[in-house]
This record gives sequence, C-alpha cells and structure tokens, in this order.
Amino acid sequence: MHASATHLLLIPSYNPGPKVRATVAAARAQWNPVWVVVDGSTDGSADLLQAMAADDPGLRVLVLPRNHGKGAAVLAGIEQARRAGFTHALTMDSDGQHPAELISAFMQASQAAPRAMVLGVPVFGPEAPRARVLGRKISNGWANLETLGAGIGDSLYGFRVYPITPLIEVMRKQSFMRRFDFDPEAAVRMVWAGVPPLNLPAPVRYFTPEQGGVSHFNYLRDNALLSWMHTRLFIGFLARLPLLLWRRFKRSGV
Repeated sequence: MHASATHLLLIPSYNPGPKVRATVAAARAQWNPVWVVVDGSTDGSADLLQAMAADDPGLRVLVLPRNHGKGAAVLAGIEQARRAGFTHALTMDSDGQHPAELISAFMQASQAAPRAMVLGVPVFGPEAPRARVLGRKISNGWANLETLGAGIGDSLYGFRVYPITPLIEVMRKQSFMRRFDFDPEAAVRMVWAGVPPLNLPAPVRYFTPEQGGVSHFNYLRDNALLSWMHTRLFIGFLARLPLLLWRRFKRSGV
C-alpha cells in the first residue's frame, strides 16, 4: 500500500449500493489515505463506512447532511484536504465501476507531472450500455471544441487526479459544476485555467442490478443538464477564443 502526504484518494458517495464496502476496501488496499464524502445518502451506507473507518486510521468519512451533488461533494472534500496540506486528489466512484488496481499508476503519473490533471480514458467492456458509449462521444466532441483540441481524452470519466488548488479556484468562480455536470465541466474549465491534461487508459465496468450495480443517471434530466452545460461552456469558449488561439500558437512553436 502506498502512503502519501500530498496525494489523497477522494470518493464521493451517494446511495452507492452493496458494492461500496468492496470498493472502499479495494481503494484502501492500494492507497493511504482514502477519504469518502457521503453526500446525504439515505441507504445506511454512512453508518457502514463510519464503522469501517473506526477500525482503519487510513480511512476518513465526511458526512454531508443532505444531497448536494457529486461536484459539491468533491468540493467539500478537497477544501478540507487542502486545509490538511494535500495538493492533489484522485476522484473515484463508490459503486465499483472504477479500477482500484490503477490508483497507484495514476498517482505516480500525477507526482511526475504535478501541474497536470491525469484523466482516465475509459476502456469499455461488452456490457457497457451502447447509449452511454455513444452519448459520451458527443460530450467529448464538444469538450474538445471548447478547448480547441487541447487533449481531453474523455470528458466524462470520473477516475482522474486533480491539482487541488486550481480546481477549488475554478469551482469558486461560479455556481455550476455541482452535480452530474462536474466531470466534463471540470475538465474544460481546468484547461481554460492553464492546467494541461494527461490521459491514461482505464477500464470501466457496468454492473447489472443483480450484480449489485446502482445507477443514478437519468437520461432526460442529466442529458438536459449536459446540454445546458455545453451551451454555457460554448459561450465561455467564444469569450476565451483569443487566449486559446494564442496558447495553441505557442504550443505549435511557430
């Protein structure tokens, strides 16, 4: 198990289902410390996680009194993490979809390039819902347009390492990025803030309900949220276009 005073593993969690115990245990087998932010869960998982933390000094559980959304949970966690002296956080879902075995590799990539955000690029299995796979191609296309092809390999995959201070600054400048829109908007706005993306492949698993899988994705609500997000990001892109063109010009070395 790797231990770090700078790099924290952060798991936002909302009604994660039965896989949360195995997910957190697998994360702890790979990294120390691990923090879980319980985002107003009503399924009893907060009690379960607090019981695990009582026997494990490397695990900390933060409980938010009501559900605010994934981005809000991440923000609550990284603000406390920065106060505790951490500089980077790897975010990981609590439902078992993300590869705990790659935690160390992603952290090492971040330690080697601390200015960058390390983005997981999903490798899908045959069980992945086709609509989700196709839908993310649309979001990725928008994200790359909004950053002039700065290199965001995948805008939606939440297994990634962020430099904490730039992410807090980006989030505190506006009231968005608090729910399902967090992952893609964070990737775009961090690029706008000058944080370079570093992409690493990572498998993703989709579990059936019989396997203990839980999904809070609502096709109508969340696709509408993503559409509104890309609308405002495109407006922001137009306002930043001269700066983005200048950065691209400098990268080209012309």
